[in-house]
Amino acid sequence: MRRLWLACWAILALALVSPVSLVPAQTPTDQSPDQAALEKKFADDLSESVFVGFFTDTNKDMKDLKEERYTISKVSKVQGDTWLFQVRIQYGGKDATLPLPLNVKWAGDTPVITLTKAPVPGFGTFTARVVVYDDHYAGYWSGADHGGHLLGRIEKAKK
Repeated sequence: MRRLWLACWAILALALVSPVSLVPAQTPTDQSPDQAALEKKFADDLSESVFVGFFTDTNKDMKDLKEERYTISKVSKVQGDTWLFQVRIQYGGKDATLPLPLNVKWAGDTPVITLTKAPVPGFGTFTARVVVYDDHYAGYWSGADHGGHLLGRIEKAKK
């Protein structure tokens, strides 16, 4: 047992002073993604899609999930960070279809839909940060006097 203990210490000491690393070299995988390709995929994935999920209201019990549904017929880049979402919003007993200019920021390869104190006709003024990744979304929202979390799946709309 003592020999095994000494062998372990010798290997550790050698690893600490050796110019050769015992950890394999990693190839750089954090290359900057092609922004044009990311934006095309974002527009393609979200056009003709439905955000189906739930939201919470911080003024109420956080365990009380309420359903939400956003049907997006088309998403297109306008200019800079501004994108136009042609969306049908079904929320809080209301149902409206309207164009929404929204900002999209990028965290590497991940889009974040943002709005800050933006008027949404027929619904009020909202602030939100919504992360979109693969076929899921999650985020935070706030209205005039309340807010909460939102989460769900992104499905292709049925034709």
